Parts: sequence; C-alpha cells; structure tokens
Amino acid sequence: MADEIKYEYKTVRAVRGTDNLVISKMQKDGWEFVEKEQGKLRSTLNFRRPKKPLPRLLIGGAAAAVVILAVVIGVASALSGGDKKEDKPAEPLAAPSEKPSATPTSTASAPAAAEVITPQNNPEFAALLKVDYCDEANADFATKYEGQKIEFNGSIMNMASHADYHTRYDLLLGPGDEGPNTTVGPAFKYKDVSMLDLNLTVKTAIVGPGDKFRFVAEVGEYNATQCLFYLHPVSTEAR
Repeated sequence: MADEIKYEYKTVRAVRGTDNLVISKMQKDGWEFVEKEQGKLRSTLNFRRPKKPLPRLLIGGAAAAVVILAVVIGVASALSGGDKKEDKPAEPLAAPSEKPSATPTSTASAPAAAEVITPQNNPEFAALLKVDYCDEANADFATKYEGQKIEFNGSIMNMASHADYHTRYDLLLGPGDEGPNTTVGPAFKYKDVSMLDLNLTVKTAIVGPGDKFRFVAEVGEYNATQCLFYLHPVSTEAR
C-alpha cells in the first residue's frame, strides 16, 4: 500500500490588502493555499505542503559518520599525547608605525545635498520596487535611506479608517498600477493620515483602492514582522 502523504501546516496573519502578496510569496516557497479566515483588520491564511521524508540511507550514513569521527578523535588524541613539545614563547609583535599618513583626508567625497530618490537615479530603489514585499532588501533600504525622500509611480492597495476616526486613514500603497492586485514590490504604508496630509496636487473628493498617483514620501522604518514599509507623505499627484 502506498505511503500516506504527510503534510506540514503553516498559518500566516496578513494585514488586509496584502493577502495576494502573502499567498504569492508562500506559493513560491512551495506552500499550498488552503483557506482564509477574514477578520476586521487582518486575514488568517492557512497553508500546507508535503513533508519530505528523511532517507534511510542518510540516517544510517549519519550514524556511521559519528562513529568514524569518534575513532579519529581518539587516535589523534593518543598520538599527540606521546609527542608533546615544549611551547616556545610567542615572538613580540612589531610595534606599529607612529609615522602619520602622508595622504590628507579627502573632503571632496562629502555628499552633496540629498536629492529625491527615484528609480531612474538610484539602482537600489529601482531593484527594491521589484522584490518580494518581505525581502531583506526592504530593511536594508529603510536603514540606509531613513529620512530621505523617494518618488515613484504607485497605486492604493487598501484604505481603512485609522482606529475610530472618520477623517484619518491608514493607506497601503504598492508600486505600479495594479492597486489591490499588486503582487510585487514593498507594501508601503501611510499610517494615521488625513486627506490634507497627502498634499494632493489635484484636489479630489474621493481617494480609494485602485487610484493611481505619483507619490513623494519620506522613508520611515520597516516592520519586518508585518512586512510593512512605513512612509511619511510629502506630496501626492494624481496620474
């Protein structure tokens, strides 16, 4: 009789609006999507994948390797015990040169005034907009460029009221034009912002998922636990 397939299971909690990103990432890692439990602010996503059985030959080989290693260690210990030599005193290290460097410190490489980072002038940012939203590149970029301004074409993936407010919101942004269907790039987040905070260059009464803008924002922190890349709005231009 054929062996029954054994599965390992994994549950992931995702912020509303990032479900497609999470499912896409897990499927790339070999997980099968099973079901979703929708909460008010978060979704609970369940996955499974077949367990890989450990080959019997591998188990036996590992045990044999342990025995061989023990024998080798014992022989080496016996040989070294009968041929012990008197340790020689360590030679003194050469004294470091006190002669100052003749090369003056260059000031020409000091950075100029920071310019707004775009995919066109910064290869790191261009690459970031194409990586997985949980990729380590997000944390590296946030650490390196925190406080600097970035500019990119993006769309609103999700929008929800912040806490119990009716005029303040949490916005989830993605690069490109796919809105809620975005599956690549960071999950950028504006937290607790009003319509005035967005500094819309073209006034509009309605802003919602799917709307496309040219975003200029200040780089904030990256939350690796939630895979959320926080930004602070500077200006928002409708496209």
